[in-house]
Amino acid sequence: MGEQNKKDNTKSNQRQKKSTGNKKVGITLSGGGVRGFAHLGVLKALNEHGIYPDIISGASAGAISGLFYADGYTPQESYDIFYDNSLFKFTEVSVPDKGFLSIQKVANILKKHIKAKTFEDLNIELFVAASNLNDGVVEYFSSGEIIDKVVASASIPILFKPTEINGKTYVDGGVFDNLPIEPIQDKCDILIASHVNPVGEEKNLNNIIKIAERTFHLAVGSRISEKSGKCDFFIEPEELRKYGILSIGKGPEIFKIGYEYTMKLLEKDNPF
Repeated sequence: MGEQNKKDNTKSNQRQKKSTGNKKVGITLSGGGVRGFAHLGVLKALNEHGIYPDIISGASAGAISGLFYADGYTPQESYDIFYDNSLFKFTEVSVPDKGFLSIQKVANILKKHIKAKTFEDLNIELFVAASNLNDGVVEYFSSGEIIDKVVASASIPILFKPTEINGKTYVDGGVFDNLPIEPIQDKCDILIASHVNPVGEEKNLNNIIKIAERTFHLAVGSRISEKSGKCDFFIEPEELRKYGILSIGKGPEIFKIGYEYTMKLLEKDNPF
């Protein structure tokens, strides 16, 4: 870890102690494609209330958001990078042997902006959920090289090509665990969850992408109610229902929803 990163980490810990004493705060960030912009709004609101996570876990878009935050970027800085580089704009169409779209653009942007090379280099401890298709299990990565594991976590099946790591095929962590609280729930005193996939009625199912997206939402949301009960503070902006995981160009609106919803929630029911 570089000297500047160490200084930034120390400053972050000092700010955290002022707001939560000696309590260790953990946050889990769900998958959600473009809805992942909401996580950055959530983190910004938490920070403005003096709440700074000490440990993070994430799946898919949550893994990407968590990586930037753990690498030392503020939520606003992360948002600016996401938006300026169209991070969630998956426009590279591939031959559909394993997926319709390529996620290589995400990997390139992460390589350009993420300072840490390994999990151990990060300012904040991070766990990334990815689904191992060969063995049929979820894996929580927290050591070694970062980029390939985060890309694997964000590889929504059918839509995007899987990622190969050490001879194994990995897809979106949300397939098996879209709100990965397990790796951090025993490592923190206060557990926060940011879930950006509220499920309601969907009338517009007129193409294969929308059908795949809807199927994915329903599948990964099956255990959310159970998991939310294990969290001290559960954040799920209902307004996000009107945005698809590929709602390109809606980043500013989604970021604002995450921020404003969390601010209102903290003013109403602040457990810290």
